[in-house]
Amino acid sequence: SSIGDFVEQTNAAIEKAFPGIRMVVFGHLGDGNLHYNVSPPADRTGPEHEDWFLGLQPALNLLVHDAVAAFDGSISAEHGLGQLRRDEAARYKSPVEMALMRRLKTAFDPLGIMNPGKFLSSD
Repeated sequence: SSIGDFVEQTNAAIEKAFPGIRMVVFGHLGDGNLHYNVSPPADRTGPEHEDWFLGLQPALNLLVHDAVAAFDGSISAEHGLGQLRRDEAARYKSPVEMALMRRLKTAFDPLGIMNPGKFLSSD
C-alpha cells in the first residue's frame, strides 16, 4: 500500500504551502479510504480568522485532490461525490467516466427530476 507515502508527501506539501496548518488524517485503512481534516494554525483560530481560513479551502482542496490523483486515488468514497465536490469531478474523472455517469443518470432518471443538478452539473 502507498498510504504511508501519500500521507507523508501530502502533509509535507500542505505544510510547505500553508505553514502552521494543522492536519488530522483519519479513515478506513482497510480499504485505503482517508479523510483530511485541516484546521488553521493554533494562533489563527477564532471568528476573526474564519474568512481567512475559508479563503484557503479551494487551494487546500486542490493540493490534496491533486495528490490523491497522483497516487491513483479518488476524491470520493463511501459518501459519494456529493454536491460539494460535484464540479471537481470533471478535473479528476476522464471524459469517458463523465459520459458514463451522465448516461447512467439519464437511464435512471430520464425526466431529470431526481435531485437535478446535485450529482452532475446540468451542462
